Amino acid sequence: MRRIPLLLATLGVLALVTVSLFVGGYDIDLRGLFTDADEREMFFISRVPRTLALVLAAAAMAVSGVIMQMLVQNRFVEPTTTGTSEWAALGILLLALFAPAASPLVKMATASAFAFAGALVFLVVLGRIALTSRVIVPIVGIMLGALVGSVTLYIASSQNLLQMLATWRSGGFSSIVRGNYEPLWLVGAIVVGLYFLADRFTIAGLGRDTATSLGLPYRRILFTGLVMVALATGVTTVVIGFIPFLGLIIPNLVSMARGDDVRANLPWVVLSSVALMIVCDLVGRTVVFPLEIPATVVLGAVGALVFVMMILRQREKAHV
Repeated sequence: MRRIPLLLATLGVLALVTVSLFVGGYDIDLRGLFTDADEREMFFISRVPRTLALVLAAAAMAVSGVIMQMLVQNRFVEPTTTGTSEWAALGILLLALFAPAASPLVKMATASAFAFAGALVFLVVLGRIALTSRVIVPIVGIMLGALVGSVTLYIASSQNLLQMLATWRSGGFSSIVRGNYEPLWLVGAIVVGLYFLADRFTIAGLGRDTATSLGLPYRRILFTGLVMVALATGVTTVVIGFIPFLGLIIPNLVSMARGDDVRANLPWVVLSSVALMIVCDLVGRTVVFPLEIPATVVLGAVGALVFVMMILRQREKAHV
């Protein structure tokens, strides 16, 4: 009986996936898949890769938020509120300057390395300041991200790369076709890896002293978590661009509804993040049809609103 809600949620997400496959500027219907070669080709070249990219990117960024929140012991952090995404963008920009012909694999490795460095910088800075409130943690991350982002913006403007930078920052799935989304299967593997390591990250989230007393190699788990977040952020930034707030709002909403059991919550986190991302993408595809608003723009507006509500809720709790 306990699995019935999860099954119903899975069926709901599959329904959204089906809708996503048949919505777009190019008219495709179920009958045409069997009778029209052009529709069938468009379906498998564009629609299927785009929908798979939505699913994989959403799951990866939501899971990255779960990892960051466990390691930092703060519910208000995720790659876009710790500056990790901005570091990844800086790495891609520098690579575009010094090695413009680099392969996608090299771009992803560079973005992941810079994202990892950014996460380390965030943790080091966090360890050197006095935290009087949980809200201070994301503020520190946003400030670091803004600093790195300003450096990136200066370099881009001085080198005539502002348009390329704007493309990364806006994100979106309109350019996803067969042949350029496949690296996202790597971040899908990260999601699976977190499920098997969920108990270890949960213990690590209790703090270094507690984790060590329970026999957990805290530094190794911390390093593993940062590598997973860096890989997910780097690959997603190269293929899609920035995906803001998803790793912040979904894990928190799931925790509010179900508690803090990471392993039990992960299926719900993945399903909820995929559902939200597909809904945002469908909204972006339909409100100005046949033009398109990037899904990440819609998600950013929703995420910012939920983020502010979460901060206000935390403030009310502090005053009770």
